[in-house]
Amino acid sequence: MSRATIHMLRHGEVHNPDRLLYGRLPEFHLSGLGEQMAERAAKEFKKRTEAGAVISYLVSSPLTRAQETAVPTARALGLDVVTDERIIEATNRFEGLAVTGAELCHAKHWKHLVNPVKPSWGEPYTEQVDRVMQAVAEARDKAVAAGGAGAEAVMVSHQLPIWVTRRAAEKRRLWHDPRRRKCSLASITSLTFEGDEIVDVQYSEPAADLLSGAANVPGA
Repeated sequence: MSRATIHMLRHGEVHNPDRLLYGRLPEFHLSGLGEQMAERAAKEFKKRTEAGAVISYLVSSPLTRAQETAVPTARALGLDVVTDERIIEATNRFEGLAVTGAELCHAKHWKHLVNPVKPSWGEPYTEQVDRVMQAVAEARDKAVAAGGAGAEAVMVSHQLPIWVTRRAAEKRRLWHDPRRRKCSLASITSLTFEGDEIVDVQYSEPAADLLSGAANVPGA
């Protein structure tokens, strides 16, 4: 069985002065701090290759913030960025709103809050895992085809799809408290495979020292 690792990289901080839940809205670019975070991630991947890792495939969500986060890694590793719609942000009925406690108290939103397990306010967690894992499997196979057994891929995506995919990989329930997600800006969640089986899950924060100054609006 071929060994391979997929590194799921969350995008960096977004310029979002109105603190909107931006979801799939277009033209939300990285902030200056977000660009620094993307560079940190690229340095981490470059360090891996210098230590002997073969990172042979780079794929990104089509959203602007993910594409911009992928650029430094593409430059550092000499890879093209492949775009995959399957790793896009989750849909969310509150997209475009500043999601505060006061906002959620409006009666018009209550019908979307009845089932946190699904969740009722957006794309079901199970559907997110299904689409992301399809993309992960394809990235794994393409990495191995390009780099041989043990090759690695980088996948630039978004907090919620990454987090529920990790929970699925660890065989945990998918519903959760959004405030307790362990998937910070520019963090790396790594899935290691032996053939089709996930044998290890690792997490790191190459931009940890930049997080205290970052605006981190909860995702979908």
